[in-house]
Amino acid sequence: MSFNPLEERGIPLEQQVRNWRELNVTPIDPDHCDPYTRCRIITMNGIETEAVFFSHNLARHCMDSDVRRELARTRYIEAQQQRVVNWLLPGLSSVLETAIAYEQVASDLTAWVARMEPDPYLRQAYEFGVLEDFDHLYRYANLYEMIEHRKAESIVDNLTEVMPGRPTKFQHRDPVDNVRDPYDRASTNPLSKLHALTIMATEQQTMNFYMNVGPMYMEPIARQLYQEIGMIEEEHVTHYESLVDPGETWWEQLVNHEYNECYMYYSFMEQETDPKVKSIWELHLNMELEHLRIAADLMRRHDGREAAEVVAPELPRPVTFESNKAFIRNLLDTQIDITTLGAGYVREAHERFQAMQQRVNGDGLVPSEQVIEDHREMFGRDYRVQSEGEHPVASLRAPH
Repeated sequence: MSFNPLEERGIPLEQQVRNWRELNVTPIDPDHCDPYTRCRIITMNGIETEAVFFSHNLARHCMDSDVRRELARTRYIEAQQQRVVNWLLPGLSSVLETAIAYEQVASDLTAWVARMEPDPYLRQAYEFGVLEDFDHLYRYANLYEMIEHRKAESIVDNLTEVMPGRPTKFQHRDPVDNVRDPYDRASTNPLSKLHALTIMATEQQTMNFYMNVGPMYMEPIARQLYQEIGMIEEEHVTHYESLVDPGETWWEQLVNHEYNECYMYYSFMEQETDPKVKSIWELHLNMELEHLRIAADLMRRHDGREAAEVVAPELPRPVTFESNKAFIRNLLDTQIDITTLGAGYVREAHERFQAMQQRVNGDGLVPSEQVIEDHREMFGRDYRVQSEGEHPVASLRAPH
């Protein structure tokens, strides 16, 4: 059944403010929850955080105090939504367990988006990025067994394989080679806009998470690994945010953000297995419908256009968390040795790539490699979780 959020009525904004009791949600049980429930929570936290950040940035560039007040009212609700969503994560989970879950999100959500993306150039951007987050999952899984003496399988539950991707040490690139060409806002498929916003928001959340929690560790290898992977996440945010057409007006971007929130809450409401969490997705969807109406009104008043001119007439196929083992294995077979050059992709280790490698990795201390060496010294092996029928993956190839 089609669902057009522009035609639906949500909860009036003045009825959306919640008290502390209502905000005090019961967290999920980390040992018995559906791993993809955890992934949906992490994803929506990233989406809501991006919505709040964007609204703040728009307010800082707006001269109209009445508009700033309108944005503040909606933003307060978005901030409450973010607290509810993020507080669904349990305090029982360690920071490292949450990091592993973040990388499961990055692997399976980006893989799904790559499979569904209609634009070949944008699809390549997601295919490129997923192999890097996939490798981060492998590095953190080894650190997890070393520090906490538990296995990542208890978190990813065999839905996502844990094995090397494009080696993290080969992910350090000259910053100029992280900037992609944007889609054309006038001609791109509306689904592509939603994909770009979603993956940008989730990668931004991961970048912020690592840059804040990394120095809280005592173990030197943990501090070093979070620092290294955190710098890759900075590259990823540049990679994905550059896909968005900078020619979109502030009001157009606002509508796209609110529409995407409707899309994501609707998608997750449709597939959620935890009844309590599902009820939150449904409530937030009904709130976001009103936020979208307000954004559409602002666009009409300040841009002279209707929201229907820039978004899809109905929500696309729901975003789905599902296992992507075969898809990722195919990428490992065919794209492991790709790097970027300008806004394109190449297989050769070009001059800028080599210079950056020498600059950051030249003294031989590479945390993402050291964590594997330390794990092998401790256990006599590295840590992997793979399905039966595994075939060798040329995971240590560099661009040549």
